[in-house]
Amino acid sequence: MDYTLIYLLCIVLLVLGILGTFLPVLPGLILSLAGLLIYKYGTDADLSMIYVWAFIALTILSMILNYVIPAKTNRKYGGTRWGSIGSVIGTIIGVFLPIPLGFLVGMFAGVFIGELLHDSKDINKALKSTKGAFIGFLYGTGFNLVVGIAMFVVVILNMWGTI
Repeated sequence: MDYTLIYLLCIVLLVLGILGTFLPVLPGLILSLAGLLIYKYGTDADLSMIYVWAFIALTILSMILNYVIPAKTNRKYGGTRWGSIGSVIGTIIGVFLPIPLGFLVGMFAGVFIGELLHDSKDINKALKSTKGAFIGFLYGTGFNLVVGIAMFVVVILNMWGTI
């Protein structure tokens, strides 16, 4: 059987997944994982199950860390529990906002509002805490990007028979 279309679909999903790590309209690592799974089960690829399970675990970890890391870095930059809770709530609400980058706007607004609810007189502290959440977002995005690229590289190397 000719696997050309399956290979093409896998590569397209992997590339879209990588783009989705920093473009919020695409589900990032989920697309990359779909490409990897289609490659593994849609062809006669001898890709080790260790890679499959490792990437499934990393994708799940990434989904959790996307909420946790901004909240934790918010705390590192002087934020309070209020800002951390605001980060998570704002991210969830932001996903449903009909604006570009709604989840990101929601996260920053959540941190800022949470900190102002805690101490309405200290705007600088709220801004510093929001900066921490932004740095956390960059860490999370970097992690997703590395995992997405790793999936792509593993599939390409396996296609070439290297691994």
